[in-house]
Amino acid sequence: MTRHARNATAGTVYSYSERRKDSSAGGYGNQEKRLSKDSVKNFDCCCLSLQPCRTPLVSPDGYLFDKECVLEYIITQKKEIARKMKEYEKQSKKEATEMREIGQSEHRSKVEKFVAKEGSIMSKPLNPVKDGQPGASASSEASILEAEKKAKALPSFWVPSLTPAAKKTAVKKPDKTVYCPMTGKPLKLSSLAPVKFTLINDPDEKRSLITREAAYMCAVTHDVLGNSVPCAVLRPSGNIVTMECVEKLIKKDMIDPTNGAKLKENDIIPLQRGGTGFAGSGNQLKAKVQKASMVVA
Repeated sequence: MTRHARNATAGTVYSYSERRKDSSAGGYGNQEKRLSKDSVKNFDCCCLSLQPCRTPLVSPDGYLFDKECVLEYIITQKKEIARKMKEYEKQSKKEATEMREIGQSEHRSKVEKFVAKEGSIMSKPLNPVKDGQPGASASSEASILEAEKKAKALPSFWVPSLTPAAKKTAVKKPDKTVYCPMTGKPLKLSSLAPVKFTLINDPDEKRSLITREAAYMCAVTHDVLGNSVPCAVLRPSGNIVTMECVEKLIKKDMIDPTNGAKLKENDIIPLQRGGTGFAGSGNQLKAKVQKASMVVA
């Protein structure tokens, strides 16, 4: 096989690899890429700060948050909602004032027209003619028609009196609900449950928790937890157990083995995991960027 045949430089076919290379280098076409385990947070990290949680809380959908980070997020969202509400109220007051002024001006113009018509009827004859020229009523009607034409004239950028005025974008009434950044559902601090991680008791392990590959274990079976191990949070106690323990032990009696409390279905919260590097593990590991497509007619 020759060198040119191996590199396919003489081929007329636009190959898949060449298309992918050109789309990544250019600004056209959609791009998809599967995220690796290094691009996704670990199961014990906060969804906001992407750092290990100091005071972990879990949402009803299984997303982990640090208490300090989620409180700061909720306060920031409420401040933004309050700011938008002030802008909306200011805009509403301004619109009400403008509508009142427009109503008053329309009423004033109607009164002036009525008075002008009444005065022309009482003081002028039906067909006033003076030296072959139309009377004052004809001139007043002509002036009214001319004013109406000017009012209906299109705006002009060269005549200062006809230059259109720029208006601010209307502010919509803000929603006062704080939404979860992961699911988009309403988020309340009262709906978040505290979480307790069970540390692995290894006397020979002298590294910090951040640098350890395996730092936590199941509170019941003492299995090592990680991104590849499905686990759940028991709401009454806050302990983390593996899903295998839930299916084989806990769901038989629906009792928390750590404190003996009765459990309901919604008390078992499956914890969202991170990336593992395997194609069949993890959720939402595909990143997609939609760009403009160039269509050749």
